[in-house]
Amino acid sequence: MDAYGPFATTRGVSPAIRASSIVRVTSAAPPPGAPAPGGERATARGDAAGSGGGAAEVRGDAAELVVRGPRLALRYATPADAPRLLELASDPLVTRFFSWGPYTSIEQPDAYIASLPARRAAGDLLEFVIVDGEDTPIGVTGLSELARRDRRATVGSWLGRAAWGTGANFESKAMVAALAFEHLGVGRLTAWANTRNGRSQRALERVGFRREGVLRAWHRHGDEMHDVVIFALLRAAWEDSALRAVAVTVEGAPPPAFVLA
Repeated sequence: MDAYGPFATTRGVSPAIRASSIVRVTSAAPPPGAPAPGGERATARGDAAGSGGGAAEVRGDAAELVVRGPRLALRYATPADAPRLLELASDPLVTRFFSWGPYTSIEQPDAYIASLPARRAAGDLLEFVIVDGEDTPIGVTGLSELARRDRRATVGSWLGRAAWGTGANFESKAMVAALAFEHLGVGRLTAWANTRNGRSQRALERVGFRREGVLRAWHRHGDEMHDVVIFALLRAAWEDSALRAVAVTVEGAPPPAFVLA
């Protein structure tokens, strides 16, 4: 999976959403999906907010930032999510390419969730739990390595094994890309994949990321250094991609530290 550094962690269910003003961003009708990191095939369609094919809405003045796709949503974690995150990330197949894990105790997701508010405020990490229509966490995605001057950030994600092959990765990438490009002012999204994780590499390419090269001894896993393949998605390429065709609704205000424009 394309989960490195801060992305390779876990999180949770959501609070209630308060909405006020609406800003509309148009996009086209969604396509069939593509394979995604961790092996999921993507079909990012559904019946949640933003129906009607390709409209993204932004509702401001909310306490929490929530991003909704056709059938999934991205929200901040809460302490109540720790048991579910422990369940998902205790699977060695899920965490095999990560620098951490698998989880072995509830204290690990507890500590992760407790760290998130300060990291959002500092502009260090903006992560979301990916939840299904019943508010059940199925994985994690988010942004880190924000470069304000260069208007770029790194995207990472991972899914519990039950969500592989369901289109969840494609839809979560569409939601993160819409947030980053339309609402945060990002001009480039970077993604990493372990050189041994061909499935993740192919998945990134299928959703529009372009392979740029290999970074040797880039990522530390315990005492070992791993090579990674670097991928990028530029705003101009996203505008013509399958990701932009997905209907996305953004509710609430992003953390000020992550807003570049």
